[in-house]
Amino acid sequence: MRILLSNDDGYFAPGLAALAEALAGLGDIIVVAPEQNRSGASNSLTLDRPMYLKTAQSSFHYVNGTPTDCVHLAVSGMLDIQPDIIVSGINLGANMGDDTIYSGTVAAATEGYLFGIPSFAVSLTSFEGRHFATAGKVARDMVERFVRDPIREPVLLNINVPDIPANELKGVVTTRLGRRHKAEPMVRTVSPRGETMYWIGAAGAASDAGPGTDFHAVESGYASVTPLQIDLTNQAQLPAIRRWME
Repeated sequence: MRILLSNDDGYFAPGLAALAEALAGLGDIIVVAPEQNRSGASNSLTLDRPMYLKTAQSSFHYVNGTPTDCVHLAVSGMLDIQPDIIVSGINLGANMGDDTIYSGTVAAATEGYLFGIPSFAVSLTSFEGRHFATAGKVARDMVERFVRDPIREPVLLNINVPDIPANELKGVVTTRLGRRHKAEPMVRTVSPRGETMYWIGAAGAASDAGPGTDFHAVESGYASVTPLQIDLTNQAQLPAIRRWME
């Protein structure tokens, strides 16, 4: 089995090293990740300049581009054989609810999904990064489960794991995405040159976080697994728009 790994925190991120270690022995592992931290890059592609593929001492490959660039380059320009599965992560910080829209971690997996390759995005739900091994164990269990019992259609799974010791994890549950309140206001500051600067505000608190959501699962001590799709068509609204267009 050939496993492609990527992330959005950069090829030097401890979460990526933990993921590669966790999946060791399951097959041939290839790592192609961004040269820099590209958190929040979403599904952006680099179209205004060339990209370069380089190799670090760790044997991880890195690209001067986005997470989407990395997977796109690996699948369509670097590898002679298509990967059997793509795993993105382990992200430092949650990717739940509305976060998935902006997440580079999810975007890397999404690019694999668009190529028809089973793809998982894995995130550790804190910025302290104490227990990457827990997320690594969940990632390995998910890959092994997929090998034993493949899903016979394109699959994109968003996996969020609490930052707790593995022996405290209560299990893994299937969830839907929750929702957040709107983000906190922009942070306005002044540069040393007297120019006004703005920083994106913090993510809002969870609003739709009841049973069945990713937020609720993680808060309750479970890892959450949410199947995602890319079809943005509002199917329920199609009849109304057709009538409106008449």
